Amino acid sequence: MNPDTRAIAPTPNLPWRIAVIGAGPAGLALALQAAQRLPGAEITLFDARPADKDVSGDPRTLALALGSVQQLRRLGAWPEAAAQAIREVLVSQAPPTIDLPWASGEVRLRAADEGVEMLGAVLSYGALVSCLQQAWQAAEAREPRRLHSRFGQPVVDVRNLADVAGADGLGGVQVDAGIAECFDLAVVAEGGVFADQARKALAHNYGQTAWVGTATLAGATPGLAVERFTREGPLALLPLAPAADGSARAAMVWCVTSDDDAVAPLTDAQRIAVLNTLLPEAAGRVVGLSPLKHFALGLNAERTLVDGAIVRIGNAAQTLHPVAGQGLNLGLRDAAELVHALRQATPIDLPALLRRLEWARGPDRWSMIAATDFLARSFTWRWPGLPAARGLGLSLLQALPPLKSALARQMMFGRR
Repeated sequence: MNPDTRAIAPTPNLPWRIAVIGAGPAGLALALQAAQRLPGAEITLFDARPADKDVSGDPRTLALALGSVQQLRRLGAWPEAAAQAIREVLVSQAPPTIDLPWASGEVRLRAADEGVEMLGAVLSYGALVSCLQQAWQAAEAREPRRLHSRFGQPVVDVRNLADVAGADGLGGVQVDAGIAECFDLAVVAEGGVFADQARKALAHNYGQTAWVGTATLAGATPGLAVERFTREGPLALLPLAPAADGSARAAMVWCVTSDDDAVAPLTDAQRIAVLNTLLPEAAGRVVGLSPLKHFALGLNAERTLVDGAIVRIGNAAQTLHPVAGQGLNLGLRDAAELVHALRQATPIDLPALLRRLEWARGPDRWSMIAATDFLARSFTWRWPGLPAARGLGLSLLQALPPLKSALARQMMFGRR
């Protein structure tokens, strides 16, 4: 065997030796939670990004449900000052061509109605990742014998030991980041966007493009998130902290048909004019728009989270349409459930433990995959009366408070 790839033996007398691959939000949250709740475990965090690379300015927007905010607060890794609370969500259907009293239905979810401080929060990717990384590096400095970072070391291969020639096959994984190391468990949390990913077991291109940027608003309701169902796809505004001059801002996700992209050829002024015809009055009026970026939308999901001693979470397990904004929230719930399960067992129990984890995460994971997939595909259907039917569904939901509350709870905490 090449000496550069020989396996390093596990450290003795530690109940778990865990590799976390990917130092994005899901990977960092998992590593930090495992460090706190598995006090005997040895944890190694891998990422291709150099440790000294400043990620704090990454402007990508994240929408986190209340359950995720609570989880990050418990970890001591929630950048409160950088986040904007979502206190109300308005979901509505743009008026269809036919004039029916219920065709432009809407549903409002309010934190006050659920007895909580917020439904969720919005912040930048950079603010969250830099906060999580600082918390992880502080923990590593306190316990350098069991917590390790391998920044600047991309992982080129992760294999179950049973599949490695010459291995004893008793369990565990081999992680190769220039030199092969053996672990009891490897958690893959490297994500990426749909267009850049290798296709997983379940893959579907929705034929939609998401245009993203920041809108400046006049007359906006503080803390209001808006999702508008249009003929081409959903249009969302997520509240951001006000600008330095006090102007209201919102992160915008505007989904349109890729083959007939009506946004691409427009000037900024034209885009603003179109947005103001699409958005409901409660959203306020768009008066400014940042330069927009765009990316393709699709479903890319593994059938199972578990492969031997390898577990995938977040976008490594499923990349979803942003219609429900639940991708990262699913990954954070995966991380929390995995760490909880590891607390109850030792490495010898790993196969049974991971089977239980798969079953435990199934209802939450598959209900969210199915719901977002159905909604995303529905925007490609051109059935007569479909927009009106969506409007009717929203009106009925608004008229049934127990059902509306159940939906709000699922969006905040996942399916329990």
